[in-house]
Amino acid sequence: MRRFSLFLGLALAAIGCATPQRPVLYPNATLEKVGREQAQRDIDACLAAAEQDIGKGNDSDAERIAKGTARRTATGAATGAAVGAAVGRGAARGAAGGAAGAAAHTVVGAILRPERRRGGPEPVFRHYVDRCLHDRGYDVIGWRRP
Repeated sequence: MRRFSLFLGLALAAIGCATPQRPVLYPNATLEKVGREQAQRDIDACLAAAEQDIGKGNDSDAERIAKGTARRTATGAATGAAVGAAVGRGAARGAAGGAAGAAAHTVVGAILRPERRRGGPEPVFRHYVDRCLHDRGYDVIGWRRP
């Protein structure tokens, strides 16, 4: 169990280092006129304004994975306890096995299949930033990690 806890901690730390998504701008006249550096400062200003006005845009990947791991671990423990009691292996042993399996499934899935994670900011946050940038003359074509 100690090895699993160490693995879980290292995996969440690695995922937590991922950078958040940012808007991607279409190369229109405004972007050509002001340049990429100024555009990045404008993006930063719109992101800060959105966070100030409507709150944090999204949980980090590590926060989402931690919440999912906790939820699935509890479900796995309950299922494992029931199965362990039913087959005569003991509820505690079944609960521990179920919890470990569920947690491992969540973390390994997040690492190996990052495309399945719900990514990006919440829609309201994203729309706020998109509108802020539009008001400054930019065209946002999407969001992605830098």
